[in-house]
Amino acid sequence: MDNKVMKEMTFMGYKRPDGRVGIRNKILILPTSVCASDTTRIIAGQVEGAVTFNNQNGCSQIPADQQLTMDVMAGYAANPNVYGTVVISLGCEGCQMDLVLDAIKERTNKPIAHYVIQENGGTISTIEKAVRDARQMAMDASLVQKEQFPISELIVGTECGGSDPTSGLAANVLIGEISDRMVEVGGTSILSETTEFIGAEHILAKRGKDERVSERIYQIVHDYEKAISMVGAEIREGNPSPGNKTGGLTTLEEKSLGCIHKGGHSPVNEVYDYGKDVDRNMGLVIMDTPGNDPSSIAGMVAGGSQICLFSTGRGTPTGNPICPVIKITGNRETYANMEDNLDIDASPYIYGKKTLEQLGDELLLEMKEVADGKLTKAEALGYTEMAIARVCNYM
Repeated sequence: MDNKVMKEMTFMGYKRPDGRVGIRNKILILPTSVCASDTTRIIAGQVEGAVTFNNQNGCSQIPADQQLTMDVMAGYAANPNVYGTVVISLGCEGCQMDLVLDAIKERTNKPIAHYVIQENGGTISTIEKAVRDARQMAMDASLVQKEQFPISELIVGTECGGSDPTSGLAANVLIGEISDRMVEVGGTSILSETTEFIGAEHILAKRGKDERVSERIYQIVHDYEKAISMVGAEIREGNPSPGNKTGGLTTLEEKSLGCIHKGGHSPVNEVYDYGKDVDRNMGLVIMDTPGNDPSSIAGMVAGGSQICLFSTGRGTPTGNPICPVIKITGNRETYANMEDNLDIDASPYIYGKKTLEQLGDELLLEMKEVADGKLTKAEALGYTEMAIARVCNYM
């Protein structure tokens, strides 16, 4: 597929009042803390098209840790795959309702409703009121007509988990091919997982668009290693994981060299903090996220990613409440064993049966179909794993 054809490629999406474009039309029932999470689960279960997640945080956190949680909550509400948000809090948590609402309104002007359990007669009364609002939002959302948009409107998150050597040889290389194509047409691709740059950070730093970006790449790696060492631990004690080792990876540096293939060969234009708003049409950027899959994806979704490409050599079912996750493997045995969970088989590249360009065309078409509304395997299974990065233990 030549560059001209890709530049002309479009998808059918939802234009939001803040100017962004979504590929899903969800109603987010947002818990501001763990104490509101069961209530949001009950509410979401009664409204077609509503989603939620189990927020384990929101209280008993130091300020820096609470800020990560706030950024993800605000970012989820602002993500263009969300039509509107119903915010539910208990009332006494650290992430107070007014703080959460202000954070959301700084990012978006989409529909929002909110209820405090302690001020609305308890759980049952809050559920009754919130369900009414959520159902009205769902009806309003159903009236939004899809429009045609260029593929460059997408912010593509990239992730790898349950890696083995085929991830670095094929699946991550294929994601890197798509990343480069997105850059060429003016889109955005996010490279994540700071802990999996270690040992390869100098390679990424050379690709920084300027000295500031290059230094920032070194900084986030050094800061991560320092943070782990402060609790008397070493990243290499848990990374590579047992599954990585069983699959054939031997060192963190080897894993990192495979991981960074997801960023293709383009210059790195910016480094974003975890969960912060990612600008459109930025080319290749980095987000400072953990290697942990659900929390890394959460950061990119909070940044505005509408779609995620996820490579796995060993196989993983990970999804997300509001962002479709396309699963790719370079291991033909894994694809055969876990076809229920995996969308794309990249192993033909290893065996010379398909070129990288051919597989790139196939993955790009899959992305377009998912952006148009096709369910990924994770969506069809209802997988919505969710976690938020932490700075330290609870207070």
